[in-house]
Amino acid sequence: MACAVSVDRLEAGDHACLTYSDAEERLDILTAFVSAGIDRGEKVICYTETPGLDAILRERGVEPAGTGLCCARTENLWDDTAGPDAVTMVSRWSDEIARAQREGRPGLRVLADMSWAVRPQANAEQLLAFESEVSKLFADGDLTALCVYDRAAFDPVSLAYAARVHGRTVAATVYHEDPVLRICRQYVPPGVRVAGELDYTRAGALEDALAEAVRLDRDVHLNLNHLRFLDAGASAVVLRAAANLPAGRRMIVVCPASVERTLDAAGAADAPQLRILVRHAER
Repeated sequence: MACAVSVDRLEAGDHACLTYSDAEERLDILTAFVSAGIDRGEKVICYTETPGLDAILRERGVEPAGTGLCCARTENLWDDTAGPDAVTMVSRWSDEIARAQREGRPGLRVLADMSWAVRPQANAEQLLAFESEVSKLFADGDLTALCVYDRAAFDPVSLAYAARVHGRTVAATVYHEDPVLRICRQYVPPGVRVAGELDYTRAGALEDALAEAVRLDRDVHLNLNHLRFLDAGASAVVLRAAANLPAGRRMIVVCPASVERTLDAAGAADAPQLRILVRHAER
């Protein structure tokens, strides 16, 4: 069984998988994975089904210019005249490892959207063969990869298989989760992400999450963009955390207009370390 880790705990040579249902969390983890490779000077390739992923990464602070980053459509992994083929795909990864070595890179980092496996022209055996064969490329530590599975697209058996054949599974650190509220770690920019409805009865979970962010991060980024409701008691936790930051540090809150109004009513203007950015909720 794969060991569950946060994306910032992945090491060179890891073969990891991410199974997701939250699109924003997926992009956050993907951005952190790519950024870590760029920081290490690795050659980074994103095989993606997401149009404009390079532009999305730039919006999140990743600057591909002058780095070893390349975003390519998943179809680049097999011949144009054929469907997905495990042997061909593994061979392409092997070629990219050799190319990274020739370029003097310390390693190759691959982000692989596995949605190709649910295409009509891909038979079920190709996914099993690919994950089995590609695992042999990690022996020398020159390859680090994150295989990404959409929970809505794959059946439970395939998801269980993915968890079994990867050395690591990646997930966000979750501070609190119930049917109406989720509080988890945000990696890029580093901080806390909250979604759902937050009132004073769950404010303690937010307080704990913010306390960890204060310990880990210079500036605290609090993403409330998917928060539908915030009451005065929970607002007080946010303002208190911002007010207690040491001089020179800030809390940046991203939220919808309704949440901004609640924070303003609670006294946001009296917290000079607090900056509020109002944005429309992302899909």
